[in-house]
Amino acid sequence: MTRSPRFGSDVIVDLLQAFGIEYVALNPGATYRGLHDSLVNYGEGKPEIILCTHEKVAVNVAHGYAKATGRPMGAIVHDVVGLLHSTMGVYYAHLDRVPLMLLGATGPLDRRRRRPAIDWIHTAQVQAEAVRNFTKWDDQPATVDDFPNSFARAYRIATTEPAGPVYLCYDAGLQEDPLDHAVAIDEVVGAARPTPVQANPAALARVAELIARAKRPVIVTEFTGRHPEAVPELVGLAEEIAAAVIDLHGRVNIPNRHPLNLSGGDALKDADLVIALDVGDLHRALSELDRDSADRAKRSRVPGGTPIVDIGLSELRQSKWAEDLGDFQPVSLSVVADTRLALPALRSLVRPQAGAGDRAARRKEIGAAHNALREEWQRDARTDWDASPMTAARLASEIWGVIKGEDWVLTANTLEDWTLRLWDVDSPKRHPGRSFGTATQIGVSLGVGLAYRGTDTVVVDIQPDGDLMYDPGALWTAANSRIPLLVVMYNNRAYYNDLEHQIRVARHRGTPVENARVGQELDDPAPDFAMLAKSFGWYAEGPIADPDAAGPAIKRALAYVKEKKLPALVDTIVRRRQSSRFR
Repeated sequence: MTRSPRFGSDVIVDLLQAFGIEYVALNPGATYRGLHDSLVNYGEGKPEIILCTHEKVAVNVAHGYAKATGRPMGAIVHDVVGLLHSTMGVYYAHLDRVPLMLLGATGPLDRRRRRPAIDWIHTAQVQAEAVRNFTKWDDQPATVDDFPNSFARAYRIATTEPAGPVYLCYDAGLQEDPLDHAVAIDEVVGAARPTPVQANPAALARVAELIARAKRPVIVTEFTGRHPEAVPELVGLAEEIAAAVIDLHGRVNIPNRHPLNLSGGDALKDADLVIALDVGDLHRALSELDRDSADRAKRSRVPGGTPIVDIGLSELRQSKWAEDLGDFQPVSLSVVADTRLALPALRSLVRPQAGAGDRAARRKEIGAAHNALREEWQRDARTDWDASPMTAARLASEIWGVIKGEDWVLTANTLEDWTLRLWDVDSPKRHPGRSFGTATQIGVSLGVGLAYRGTDTVVVDIQPDGDLMYDPGALWTAANSRIPLLVVMYNNRAYYNDLEHQIRVARHRGTPVENARVGQELDDPAPDFAMLAKSFGWYAEGPIADPDAAGPAIKRALAYVKEKKLPALVDTIVRRRQSSRFR
């Protein structure tokens, strides 16, 4: 470092830069005014500040960036109130297994230095309690000399698999105090990082034995694609053992047009071996809800007695508070391992069996089932093709027609999974993983867009209307930070996920189904999302209900994004799906 830090907050900036943090998303807060000044002046704008209108949006942006890059970004939140605003974003980052550096502030802890009232109500004992149950680690260093060790440990814990968010809280007094001596950081920056967790060799040999006996193995995978280099290994394993693959879309784990991909099919009903790779909630993956049952009865998708092998790191990331692991799923063999290492090792054990004649026949059988699924989806996509408002399948087709020749990325929402059925999703880059709940998707999409800012990659956000109503200010952040994003509204003018639940309850109770809409619809008045986007400096068109008009409007918006390197929005009105599938 050629500069000499003068204040405690300068040391934090040194650490952010040294650990490669390119961006910090924040909403201004007085408790980190020292850090804010250091970012702008001492750091000379590095990391770059992404100014957000809400702390949760700031965390969502960092979440999306980490999904797209695999690297952590910083999110800075103001003391108690900012941290409380951010909590839902932090919880979803925990669920999605992304590394995230959440930085906060408090105090001054020296009570003699506090301003009356405001510094007292913005200080907590202990502040990290607000997020402790869904972060991997937290710390509140008591001296500036401890900043380097604390930051280094936080970074290592956040990025070591299973990845997750960490929280560092900095005393406002320590940030602003002048330094009377140098604070070295080189040693902690250069320290060795933990290596991935390898599987027990004997356990992998046992898995290979089970595979050798199986006639109809099925691979179920959720987060393996978080490391793109693991995807060819997964695909290679599936090809060698003639296994159908079910992708749960935590990330893209196998190309959707690969002939062994039976996602959306019923391959599990005939499985005589299940190999789960990086599955977060195995019981959910292997069970189904009887949606016609009033008591939420569940049944297994797998024949009784089928051996189940679980390979991954879920056992290392339990929360004592959130039950996101789901119900306990008994398995035949549980192998704790990072699949980046376990998959190549397992392939080397099973490869001698790959040429067996029955496996060639099985690969052909799965390929036929894959083609049948795709043909069924193509037929279903044409149903009510000319309807206005348009169907989700029609909108997915119109967007694909515009972007298929581009280098594209889809951010979060998959439009009732029609994008995964109709588009060519050939690698983890194309889609960093499914969406995580209302009030997250616009912020996460901005983070993905930020990751590709400055490139020719077209970033597409299929944006639900209810989600955007939570965080409309995120549109300003996109314009202010010059994030090129093509937003196509998935606007059914309702919080439709819950509306379907209310319809189901009404049918079970015999109450009027037509009343299910009360307290659900985003209508009367209908939000004008195009006008909203324009007010924040976006190019925008809509609302558009005519399906024939959607494609040309999306094409114009894409041209604007590519030429101006700025965001554009097309508000498309989509009919509410008529299905018995409830989330």
